[in-house]
Amino acid sequence: MHILVADDDLPSVKLTSFLLEEAGYRVFKAYDGPSILQVIEQYNPDLVLLDVSMPKSNGFDICRQIRRTSDVPIIFLSARSQLQDRVMGLQIGGDDYLVKPFEPSELLARVEAVLRRRNSDMLNPSARLSQGGITLDPVEHKVLFEDGRTIELTPLEFRLLYYLMKNAGRVLNTSQILSKVWGYDYEGESNLVAVYIRRLRTKIERSPEAVKKARERAMAKRRVDEDVH
Repeated sequence: MHILVADDDLPSVKLTSFLLEEAGYRVFKAYDGPSILQVIEQYNPDLVLLDVSMPKSNGFDICRQIRRTSDVPIIFLSARSQLQDRVMGLQIGGDDYLVKPFEPSELLARVEAVLRRRNSDMLNPSARLSQGGITLDPVEHKVLFEDGRTIELTPLEFRLLYYLMKNAGRVLNTSQILSKVWGYDYEGESNLVAVYIRRLRTKIERSPEAVKKARERAMAKRRVDEDVH
């Protein structure tokens, strides 16, 4: 596995690279926006560890640029611990956000979880899943609506929506969703699930009329099923 460590702080890059290399990963290093984009284009790493406070353009801007052409997993590493920063990082396409200083074991656990999730076939089925007027296309990570609309989702958004639809009607807690979709055990308070569900709603509910019709059809089907049984 190849991991890109992107940070303008040389001691931080050396320490993070050492931890990763000791764990068996191959490491690329980049220190500013242009070199980060160049490494991603040239070497296609399996994961990017991206510092938020970068020279010229910050990590959030770099993430936006990466997301235009790549769905490579991104973990933000930052001393900025405010809630709005963590939420921003997830909203623009980050897969995780780890606040500095962090324990080496936690960094490695987050890295392993993200890579395991990326390589897992658990939520990448070959068959489409349909429910309530919505169909998930696992090949292109698209949501298809009965009214003809389509929207594209990131791989993580798709896995989350697939898991929620697959378990419709069941009560799911945060730790279950994190374990099945993000791939690591839940410890303490996390905004990951809430942020991503809000992102999904924003994308899916752009057409309130279509959503209303889908809900009405789902409720009608439920009433029919109840009458049959």
